[in-house]
Amino acid sequence: MIGVFDSGLGGLSVLAALADALPHADFCYYADTAHVPYGNKTEAQIQGRVTAIGEHLTRLGCGLLVVACNTATATAVEALRAAHPGIPVVGVEPGIKPAAQETKSGRIAVLTTEATANSLRLKQLIRDHAGRVEVFVEPCPGWATHVEMLQLDDPALAADVRARIEPLLDKGVDRIVLGCTHYSFLAPLLNEVLGQRAQLVDVAAAVARQTQRLAGALARRGGKLQLHASAHPERLRAALPRLHLGRLAARPV
Repeated sequence: MIGVFDSGLGGLSVLAALADALPHADFCYYADTAHVPYGNKTEAQIQGRVTAIGEHLTRLGCGLLVVACNTATATAVEALRAAHPGIPVVGVEPGIKPAAQETKSGRIAVLTTEATANSLRLKQLIRDHAGRVEVFVEPCPGWATHVEMLQLDDPALAADVRARIEPLLDKGVDRIVLGCTHYSFLAPLLNEVLGQRAQLVDVAAAVARQTQRLAGALARRGGKLQLHASAHPERLRAALPRLHLGRLAARPV
């Protein structure tokens, strides 16, 4: 079984890509909804939750872990790997490298949580992969919470999206990196503002390809899906159709 976890619903965007790439794999998804969002938590708090969830998933029998959360990856993926040296761990990191390679204007932006914006890992990614490309880091407090509450049609969210994106476009940004897995569910809102001026960069498909390479025999199971949450687990499956993830809901339990 492959364990996938996030602070809440955001990692479902990664799970959908994983399920498409590995249709016969068994997945266990864990949403840490009792502690969502991670973006405003301290490093110690995030590391504590990530290591606890990793222990829980390995006890359930997961032989591969996917950290489907940018904030958790930036803050705690190395601690998770150290705790489970015999288990492959795949993290999710902002697509700085593809954005820097694809930009025509030489200017890209990264939409992140507050914790990711302040992380050393993001600074390292920019240093290692952006080269001479100018990178604008834009923290987006509250966006993940809107996704968790399934408030994707909230006019206040649409207004905030426009207020944060339009200044980036005015600066000449032509690639915008989704630095939080929750933000994948805001792509329709974002694209409405972007028009033809810029493109979104999401790494869910790249994470799925890496997981596929590491899965081995885990790719050949029964195609089942388990859903777990640290609070209100009943809301997790109910959220799938609201997030247009009915293909996940159709998987056997």
